[in-house]
Amino acid sequence: MRILVLGGGVIGVTTVWELLKDGHQVTLIERADEAAAGTSFGNAGMIAPGHAFAWASPRVPKILLRSLWRDDLAFRMGLSADPAFWRWCARFLGECTAARARTNTARKHRLCTYAQSVLREIVAETGIRFDYSERGLLYFHRTPETLERGLRNLRFLGELGQEQRVLSPAEIAALDPAFAPAQHRIAGGVHAPTDATGDCRLFTQGLAELARARGADLHFSTTVQRLESDGAAITGIVTDRGRFVADRYVLALGVWSPHLLRGLDRWLPVYPVKGYSLTLPVGGNHIAPSIGAVDEDNLIAWSPLGARLRVTAQAQFAGYDPSHRPADFRAMLAKMQDLLPGAADYTRPSYWAGLRPMTPEGTPILGTGRQRNLFFNTGHGHVGWTMSCGAARLTRDLIAGRAPAIPLDGMTLA
Repeated sequence: MRILVLGGGVIGVTTVWELLKDGHQVTLIERADEAAAGTSFGNAGMIAPGHAFAWASPRVPKILLRSLWRDDLAFRMGLSADPAFWRWCARFLGECTAARARTNTARKHRLCTYAQSVLREIVAETGIRFDYSERGLLYFHRTPETLERGLRNLRFLGELGQEQRVLSPAEIAALDPAFAPAQHRIAGGVHAPTDATGDCRLFTQGLAELARARGADLHFSTTVQRLESDGAAITGIVTDRGRFVADRYVLALGVWSPHLLRGLDRWLPVYPVKGYSLTLPVGGNHIAPSIGAVDEDNLIAWSPLGARLRVTAQAQFAGYDPSHRPADFRAMLAKMQDLLPGAADYTRPSYWAGLRPMTPEGTPILGTGRQRNLFFNTGHGHVGWTMSCGAARLTRDLIAGRAPAIPLDGMTLA
């Protein structure tokens, strides 16, 4: 079968890979001049089923309200004239109940766990190199109060089968010596030993080249302008480099997916939430962290990626604006330097910001809508790197008419 995948981030490229393994003739369309040039470029680097919480929870509405006049909160909300923004927010607020948060977290964790198993298969099969580490992730707290609240939340993931170890400050320092000078400033934490880290961009670009070698037709610097439809199916796509036709189409354009679908199907509840990251060089004189971690009190995360340290923070509702300036990173840089002053070269940061394609529930949208030959694989949110390989295999199975390996409750347009 001829299949056209729209989008060259980690979601699109993993989908191409899975479809090739099913024997299809696969073409990828990407507007950038290389794979992983958008949201997949500079994300946190964490493969984290152990942190697969739904963002929508009873605490979040108050945080978003306070963010209207404060700029030091992890979640930041601005006012917008975009009707899609307010429509999305209304649905998001509807998910901010304790019951909905538990349901969405359970679904999210199930997909993340499945996806990690698929990633391990791909790594074993291909030997692809992307600064991959399976030493786990650490989630730590600064105060006894926040530690107790965090442990209550993490117990739910434990009930779902997530492996966890509660650690004292001394045990955290023993796990990662970079914390030794700062252990008196930490109340404790949880180590999720099955979590991992890796560079999403290196993985995506490496897999794209392997896919090309297996026969995939990759078209970069090509912008999709519109979908053509006869009402029941997609009949072709129009790009700035001509028209493409296939038997099946996969929409993996992240935050841009709703724009392309407009007028063909119901509203696609995907909206951008902006995230910031900085990458710091690590040399032989630095005491760099040996595992990825999340400072839960400040919601700052970091991942060691070879000779680099990736640091991420903030979730900002800023529409489709990916711009950034050095001042946007000042707070996270100061907090990192204060906690781990010798971890990296803080004088040479590389700045980046990207747009997470979020659904109100926090789970992606898979399957089809009104167009029987158009399959969705979009809306993976803040753990898209973690979900990517699993969502790609589920999409492959749906296209083939096979029963998916896990239930898709809450992950379809229906």
